[in-house]
Order: sequence, then structure tokens, then C-alpha cells
Amino acid sequence: MNEVQLEVAKAYPNDSGRGIARLDPDTLLHLKLSPGDIIEIEGSDTTAAKVWRADRQDWNTDTVRIDGFTRQNADVGIGERVTIRKAEAEKADKLVLAPPEEASVQFGSDAAGMVKRQILKRPVVERDIVPVMSSTNHPFMRSPGQAIPLIAVETEPEGVCLITEDTEVELREEPISGFEKTGGGITYEDIGGLQNEIQRVREMVELPMKHPQIFKKLGIEPPQGVLLHGPPGTGKTLLAKAVANETSASFFSIAGPEIISKYYGESEQQLREIFEDASEESPSIIFIDELDSIAPKREDVTGEVERRVVAQLLTMMDGLESRGQVIVIAATNRVDSVDPALRRPGRFDREIEIGVPDEVGREEILQIHTRGMPLSDDVNLAKLATDTHGFVGADIESLTKEAAMKALRRYLPEIDLDEEDIPPSLIDRMIIKRDDFKGALNEVSPSAMREVLVELPKVSWDSVGGLSDPKEQVQEAVEWPMNSPEKFERMGVTPPSGVLLYGPPGTGKTLMAKAVANETDANFISVRGPQLLSKWVGESEKAIRQTFRKARQVAPTIIFFDELDSLAPGRGGEMGSNVSERVVNQLLTELDGLEEMEDVMVIGATNRPDMIDPALIRSGRFDRLVMIGEPDIEGREQILKIHTDDTPLSPDVSLRELAEVSDGFVGSDLESIAREAAIEALREDDDAEEVEMRHFRQAMDSVRPTITDDIREYYEQMEEEFRGGSSPQRQAGTGGRIGFQ
Repeated sequence: MNEVQLEVAKAYPNDSGRGIARLDPDTLLHLKLSPGDIIEIEGSDTTAAKVWRADRQDWNTDTVRIDGFTRQNADVGIGERVTIRKAEAEKADKLVLAPPEEASVQFGSDAAGMVKRQILKRPVVERDIVPVMSSTNHPFMRSPGQAIPLIAVETEPEGVCLITEDTEVELREEPISGFEKTGGGITYEDIGGLQNEIQRVREMVELPMKHPQIFKKLGIEPPQGVLLHGPPGTGKTLLAKAVANETSASFFSIAGPEIISKYYGESEQQLREIFEDASEESPSIIFIDELDSIAPKREDVTGEVERRVVAQLLTMMDGLESRGQVIVIAATNRVDSVDPALRRPGRFDREIEIGVPDEVGREEILQIHTRGMPLSDDVNLAKLATDTHGFVGADIESLTKEAAMKALRRYLPEIDLDEEDIPPSLIDRMIIKRDDFKGALNEVSPSAMREVLVELPKVSWDSVGGLSDPKEQVQEAVEWPMNSPEKFERMGVTPPSGVLLYGPPGTGKTLMAKAVANETDANFISVRGPQLLSKWVGESEKAIRQTFRKARQVAPTIIFFDELDSLAPGRGGEMGSNVSERVVNQLLTELDGLEEMEDVMVIGATNRPDMIDPALIRSGRFDRLVMIGEPDIEGREQILKIHTDDTPLSPDVSLRELAEVSDGFVGSDLESIAREAAIEALREDDDAEEVEMRHFRQAMDSVRPTITDDIREYYEQMEEEFRGGSSPQRQAGTGGRIGFQ
């Protein structure tokens, strides 16, 4: 008999609950299988599955990908080996299904038919768990997209049976006892984007439980505690649940606040009892959610109870020698407020950060949450994954829910809510379109960015007219490191950490920052100087710290400081509450600690470069100083073109001529001219269809150019000084108040 031994890997997100095993083409050839055949999978138990071909990346690896239910049926874990052979499946005459012990289910009228339609052409072995997806019009509801485990109590004939149209499916309502393996929990297939983290948790938790002898051989104690930390919504609790489910260990969960009691000694006793139960039923896992609520830093806490609870927890975890195979997993999103004594080796030996998922992770999470959704063909999950920078798992889940609600609103007018039954034809027609996701994206914002939410500006480089030289410099400094970092690695240099745009008002500094943010697909945090300043000591610095911390969490990010001179004026010049001195110091330390912030770019804009503290403009902080000056004739023509793009112009309008006579006008002035000209045309005639050249001439008279000779001279001098390498001299007379009345 032809058979092979393969290692079990987790299934692809979309395969969960479908009874599929994926094999690589070589294995298929070797076993003389073609996709759709039935195989027998033998672990500690034997089950059957349908064969499909694996994706490209799994070719030539000796693995078989099966989902949590199939793994439970074969009684194997991920990474263990199973024997696979071709199965002779017979058609099933009868199949009896019943819910497991802990689930009580009421079946509706056509439940058996529903179930049968779902499991048609699936192989079943007696005592298997058969997952049935609950769907909207299902007779028994769990959350959609989650499978309900039913147990195959008996099959006729015995052995591997194939469910066909002729099979009689019978459902029993009374739960079956004595089936210790019940699915329905969370498996590793329900977790997206945490490959490495799952791997590390499994090394720590499953290995010591299944193969304690490895650790004995190496002469070390197996690890005793894992602390999962990271922003809210990234899947810490989910991971703990999946581990408990996949290791078939007993699972005890402590929700922090639940055990705190007002009576002396009672909270500690509850903790002790949980640990005692766990060691009696070992191997077991104790999961403490929100660890910071029951084990805060003792020196910061006023209450006596918390201190005693922390002390009790410490002794329980250190008296762990005697407690056999009990592993403690804790989760917190405020790892810094957990008592430091808990974070030493021997208590929580491993700290695993569960961070914000990257693009690949987001796509996987999207696949998991849209598993049971009727998506239309124009929904592109890969594209959605690129559009959701900074989203954590929980945000993505709420995005898919929101999209489904949007789809539902489209069908609501057709639904009569007073009727008991909604016609099945309408339900079958429901579908979620790309526009539903688009609409949902506007409403759901990434949770890590809630406080500093930034609308990604819809400004592209095409909207920036004229500034070809500065444009290039900014692209080199910002877009290259973000879009193709390998260039810098190849040359062995680090990319610049900050760009300072300076120049007269209205030349498009802020516009450029927006265009950059849009073109790099980065998150954009805009900090307006005066917003951060607070009268309370330490608040302003804290605001800056938090801005940078958020930026690191949802990198790649561009932080844009507008009006930098208000936030970081030269130190030493002012009297009074030296807030801005402290702010400058905080900014300097943040910018210099930029080594760790690989994908965070800082852009500043100012029209008073001489007022900025000189320490900020040295290399290593704002190392690129880009002068954004007044546009030349070509530039002015481009800017006019951009601003009159949607304006109906009469044939006699020559933008070139306007550009030639508009010396000293900057971008914002030219925008005003375009607007004024249109208003002039309307003022003359309410029903005006187009704007003529004379209207532009009239508008030129009413708009004053920003750039005067004084201003031009001031900026030329500034540019000279920055280029010359000496820090700007702060003469009292020059460069001070010119032209800024």
C-alpha cells in the first residue's frame, strides 16, 4: 500500500471547516492522487479528507495542510507527523449527527437539509467532528463564519464514507457524552498575521507539555510563563485561547478585576485556588487577561489589596516547581505598568510582543474575517490590505462588519421587517461589493491612531506645480527610504531622518508634505505647533513623546510639524515659563533617538527659519533643508493650469502670458487669481459660461503679490547662510521683521 509520512501544518484561512487537505504535486503523483480524491489521515486516530493542491510556496516541503477540525479528528498537533494513504470511500447510506456535550442546539425545520447541502461530497469517519458553518438563515446561530462542531455518531457503512445526494442525514438534539474531543474552539486558523508569534508561543507551551523529555535532556527547566503584550486589539487573548484549544490542555482563565474582593485575604485565596485546580488537572494553562489590573507596580499603588495580590502571584509563580505542568500566559497592553518583579526570568520568562500586523498579516486577517461572507468579484483583499496601514486585527474585524452593514442597508428597502421570514431568494442575492468596503474604510479608523487620526490627504505630485527642484530633493529624502530602502543599504548609508521645508508663505510647503504622505502610502500625523503647548508643566513634552510613540506603532509614518518655529524657537531668548525650551529638548531627544524608528520620517515646515533653534537644523536631525522659493515662469504657468483645470476658460485666455506678468506671485496668490477671475465673470453675468482674459487681468489688480524685494532678500540671505554651513546668525536688525507685518 502506497503511503507517505508528512508533517502537519496549519490550513489556509479560506480552507477552515471545509475538510480539505492540501498536498504538494510531488506527493500527489507519488500517491497517484488527483485533486478531489479522498485520503485517509492517520495520526493517533484516523480520519479522512479531500485532497487539494497546495499553493506554490508549499511545493517540495513535506507538509500537509489541514485545519483544526481535521487535526482534532486525527488527534495530532501542528508539527507532528501523520501517515497519508489513498482511501477507498464508500457512499454513505445514513449519517447521524449530534452536538457535543457543552453545546445545546435547537434545530429548525429544515436543519437536516441545510447541513446536508453543506457537507455534500465530504468524507466522514465515525466519531469525526463535522464542522457546519452557521450562516444568516441558519436554524441555529453562532456568530457567522464560525463553524459549529457536530459529531458523527454513526455512519452506515462503517469506515470512510462519502456524503452523497442519497445519504440520509439525521440530526439528534441531545448532546453526546463521552466524546472528549470537541471542536468549536478557536484554532490557529482563526489567527492571522502572527506566524512567528504563534511559533514562539508553541515552542514555549506545547513542547514542554508534549515532550518534557527534551528539556530534561538539555538539563533545563521548561519555561513557566509567557507575557503577551502589545497594542489593544492585536489578538493577545485570541492567541491564548487558540493555544489552549490546540494543546488540549485544561484552560483556566482569570480576568483581572474578577478576583479582587473587599474581604481581607479573599483575593489571594481565589488566586491560590485557581493555581491548585490547575495543578490537579495538569497539563493546564492559566491565562490572566489584563495583568496590569491585578499586578500593578507596588510602589505606585495606594491600596493594600493590590500589593497582597501581587505578592501572592509572585509566590504562586515561584512556587511553580511543585506545580507540575502548569504554564501561565498573561496578556496586557500596558506592559510598563506591570510590577517589575513579575517580569524577571523564572516568572514570566518570555515576553512576546504582539504588534500591529504588516501587509501580509492584514491580508490573512481579512481572509479570516471574510470567510463566510458573500463577496462580489471586485473585492480585492490584497488591495484592501495595502489601504489599511496601522489597522490591528480588531479594526479589520470591525471593518468587515461595517462593510456587511453597508451592504445590508442597500437591501433594507426590499425587506419587510414585520414579516417572520425573509424570502430566501433575497437572501441568496445579497452580496458585499467593493464600494461597501470603501465606505467602511471612511468610517473605521485604526485604533492606535484614534487620538492622532489623520486624514490621508488626497494630494498627488500632480497637484504641486512648478517646484521641480525641491520636489526632487524631497522625493530623494522621503520617498526613497520608504519605498526602496535597499538603495541606501547598497550604498551603506543611512537615509536622512528629517526634512525641513522653508520659504515664503504660500509657496506650497504644506502641500508638498501632503503629496509626499500620499505618494508613499504612509500614515500621516500632522502636528500643528500651538496645539501641543500646554500651561501644565510636562504636558507639552508628553504630547510630543506620545506622537512619536504612536508613529512608531503604525509605521510607516510621516510626522509633519507645521509652523515649526512656533514649537521650537531658539532657546535662551525668552523669559517666563520656558515651555518651549523643554519642548525643543524633547524634540531633540526624539529626533536623535531616531535610530530605532526605521520607518518614521519627520518633515517640518516654516517660513521663519532664522527663529528655529540651531540645534534642530544640524545633520542627523533635520538634515535636509529644502528652500521652497517663488515659482519661475514655467512654474507659475503650471500652477495656473492646476487651479484652472476645472474652470471653463474662453479661447483668448493665455496662461503663459499671465505667468509672464505675475512676477512675485506664489502658489496661493495664483490660486486666488484663478478664483477671483471666476468671481469677476459671475459678477458681470450670472449665467456666465466661461472666464475670459480680461477677468484675469481684473483679478490681477485685486490680488497683491506675496513676495516683495525685502522678503526676497531675506530668504536669499537665509539660503546663503544655510548653504554656507554656518548656523544662521541672529542679528537683531536684519532678517527680523522684514515683510511679516
